Amino acid sequence: MATHGRLVRRLTQLYAGLALYGASSALLVRSGLGLEPWNVLHQGLAERTGLSIGVVLTIVGAAVLLAWIPLRQRPGLGTISNVLVIGMAMDATLALVPDAHGWTLRVGMMVAGIVVNGAATGLYIAARFGPGPRDGLMTGLHQRTGVSIRLVRTVIEFTVVATGFALGGTVGIGTLLYAVAIGPLAQLFLRVFAVPPASGGSTVVATGQPRGAILRP
Repeated sequence: MATHGRLVRRLTQLYAGLALYGASSALLVRSGLGLEPWNVLHQGLAERTGLSIGVVLTIVGAAVLLAWIPLRQRPGLGTISNVLVIGMAMDATLALVPDAHGWTLRVGMMVAGIVVNGAATGLYIAARFGPGPRDGLMTGLHQRTGVSIRLVRTVIEFTVVATGFALGGTVGIGTLLYAVAIGPLAQLFLRVFAVPPASGGSTVVATGQPRGAILRP
């Protein structure tokens, strides 16, 4: 029974976290003050294709997942759910929440988006159902090339931000604040939402550099 309850909690955290991640990203879109690195690319592609940003996020996530094959990465339930849930939650939130007008509301949405994103990250990573597709790409490239994760991540995120900005994605103060704040926020919420082990062992989910634990949508 305890094992069943633990599984239910993990699944609840996984899907609640993914849904909140999509909702938090939508708040950043509505603030108009800058997006997370990958969503700069998603928004830019959405502007060029006429598709919704959530649909683009799902398509890009699936394409990145295909890149796991030559990198010999194995997806988990969380990986597949990441591709399917976040985009839907993002589009649903965008349909309900209008654009923010006035600096007070825009800044409030930006701050709320970043904080909720940190909580969402802690929720679904602590569930331990596998990495997001973009983080699997990062770790796979690290394993295949021997280049440090820090450098691989920097190159990937610089590339997606630059490409997204060139396509019309929004880069701003929100992008910078997200980069600075998401690591500490994710580390905090990882500890808050840590799922106790089935029997004995440590309850610590992640240690070391906070940003290294983040799974991108």
